[in-house]
Amino acid sequence: SIIVGIFAYTVVVLTMDKFSTLAGGFALAILMLPIIVRTTDEALQLVPQEVRWASVGVGASSFHTVLQIVIPAAIPAILTGITLGVARAAGETAPLLFTVIFAQSWPDRIIDETVPSMSVLIYNFATAPYENQQEIAWAASLILILLVLFASILARYFGQKGTY
Repeated sequence: SIIVGIFAYTVVVLTMDKFSTLAGGFALAILMLPIIVRTTDEALQLVPQEVRWASVGVGASSFHTVLQIVIPAAIPAILTGITLGVARAAGETAPLLFTVIFAQSWPDRIIDETVPSMSVLIYNFATAPYENQQEIAWAASLILILLVLFASILARYFGQKGTY
């Protein structure tokens, strides 16, 4: 994730000449991409070949087979991959340290400016010498863990809805 943060810093922050939410989103999207691509590939391969043959056998083209048979059958597993990718990105701090930095309040325009991030808040407050900031870091950690748990439960829910 540090390498992705440096890459996003080089590509987006240096190009725009400022830290921004756009750069942070770019970095997190790069981190999510391998998980989503891998689970989507596996989900599409899980659809039995016999189902594809049956669709083509009744006169559907390959395009319609993929569009109307294979993708709808793979949607639950694809949603699982997306949910797991989002859960992974939710806990990442390093790319955000390189691209978004941290803001104490919400800006007027989200795209062009820096915004608060829970993972960076946890990092900053956990190392602070003040006890109240450390308590806030623990509370934010609990909230972040609960969000990741919720995303994992959603992933399991979507994963159980598979057709095959």
